Amino acid sequence: MVMSSLPPLPLPEEMRQWDEAAFALGLPEVMLMENASRAALRALELCGVPLAGRRVWLFMGSGNNGGDAAALARHLLDAGALPTVWHTRPLGQYKGACGQHVRMARRCGVPFAPVGRCLAAGRDNAPPHIVVDGLLGTGFNGELRPEMLQLVRRINALRHEAFVLALDVPSGLDASCGQPRPDAVRAHATVTFEAAKYGLVLPESVPFVGRLLALPIGIPLAVRRTAPCSARLLSGDMLSHLPPFRPQGYKNAYGHVLVVGGAEGLSGAAHLASRAALRAGAGLVSALVPAGNALAVKNGLAEIMVRETPGQADGRWPALPSGNWRLLLDDLSGRVQALVIGPGMGRDEAALALLRALLACPQRPAAVLDADALILLAREPELLRNLREQDVLTPHPGEAAALLGMSAAQVQADRPQALRALCELTPACVVLKGAGSLIGQQRNGRLRPVCVSPWDVPALAVGGSGDVLAGCLGALLARRAAHPLESAEGGCPVDALTLAAVGVSWHALAGCSVTESHPARGNLAHELAEALPAAHAAHLAQRPRIPSEK
Repeated sequence: MVMSSLPPLPLPEEMRQWDEAAFALGLPEVMLMENASRAALRALELCGVPLAGRRVWLFMGSGNNGGDAAALARHLLDAGALPTVWHTRPLGQYKGACGQHVRMARRCGVPFAPVGRCLAAGRDNAPPHIVVDGLLGTGFNGELRPEMLQLVRRINALRHEAFVLALDVPSGLDASCGQPRPDAVRAHATVTFEAAKYGLVLPESVPFVGRLLALPIGIPLAVRRTAPCSARLLSGDMLSHLPPFRPQGYKNAYGHVLVVGGAEGLSGAAHLASRAALRAGAGLVSALVPAGNALAVKNGLAEIMVRETPGQADGRWPALPSGNWRLLLDDLSGRVQALVIGPGMGRDEAALALLRALLACPQRPAAVLDADALILLAREPELLRNLREQDVLTPHPGEAAALLGMSAAQVQADRPQALRALCELTPACVVLKGAGSLIGQQRNGRLRPVCVSPWDVPALAVGGSGDVLAGCLGALLARRAAHPLESAEGGCPVDALTLAAVGVSWHALAGCSVTESHPARGNLAHELAEALPAAHAAHLAQRPRIPSEK
């Protein structure tokens, strides 16, 4: 499957399942801990941190992260560093694999001291050059206890004069959602073991994670296959799953997209969605707009075909009887392969009547619902029942808040939970937009693996950017419908979730491309649409050539 080829992002409980399955195979815990400590040493090397003669303070908690820190101290000593391990509990209470590594490190000459002595000594001690956070790991949840919060803040006070490396997860950070509880270690780098954890790749975690290095520690592939993760990390390789070009193809082979929007004063949104659909490779693009708005929606782009609604040319949707809407829409939907509903649609009663009619069309093609269409759905949530697995919703935090009956701040406070709640409303695929977009879909009552975008591109935070994404997604849906295709690589069916992941990746890479010429922002949304072909070409140029390619 396409999604299984993406890097896994285990939740804390899923990481525990991996560990337990590895132990069940006979892999000793003490060995995995040793591997983790060597991965941490490698992370310091990759970050260019010199070790010889450097004072290193390692903060050792009571769990497995503490054992990783103790083992790392031994390797640091061998590398010529001057480590000190500050332990949070009496050394005799460290048991199991962690206790073994504590004893080995002490026999090798690593000095250990109670953490209270570090706090009491304050600045009387010579300050460290390197600080290692091994206090808490992926199992942390809830709120930091006062004594642990004091240690977190002590480490953060040291970061101005020392390089801070967090082991697996910065202490105090919830690995399931990337939120501090209420504060977390602000590391310069985090080495996470075997796979990045879900919360570590979300944009809100960046101030705490710093540079993220995911390094293997020997969890067998067989273990990861038997305990699949609930989230996956997107990459530019998703563009490899763009539907391939058809031999001897013509315009209809690449699909016909219909954009529904462009009401009075909002014509730019429909233009941008149409423009993006063309740049994303749709063979034909039409726009259904209120009478009087055709020229504004075309905006000089002759390739956009426009169908105006009957009635007065005042740029507003007419108050047509539902039967009249049905006749018009049946005619249009029979000639197109995908709909993009909402860019500049407006939110009045006539727009709501049009949305009702669109979703009720028995033969309507797959639809992308964006912008005003989402606000109208929030006003009449019964319409969500008319959505299908092939459809895609693309709310930004404000639109997600309207659909969920909460504030945008609440959505942003726990974006993974907001996505789960949105997916419970509809069988359609949902793209929760924003820095680090999340893509999910519920099937048979269960949430499919969530796709997490690693990109936080300031160039995308501009009015009209969402319209460009909607148009891009519409082109992908149309292309799939014009010819039921498998992915370009791997022979996997291209469903709505996969196409949404491709579209989000493509849109983000176009934003990265625009950033090269507009490093301080200032780009316009239409430039994102124009960058789509170049972003695809850059991906193709980076792919290795194979003999069958000409």
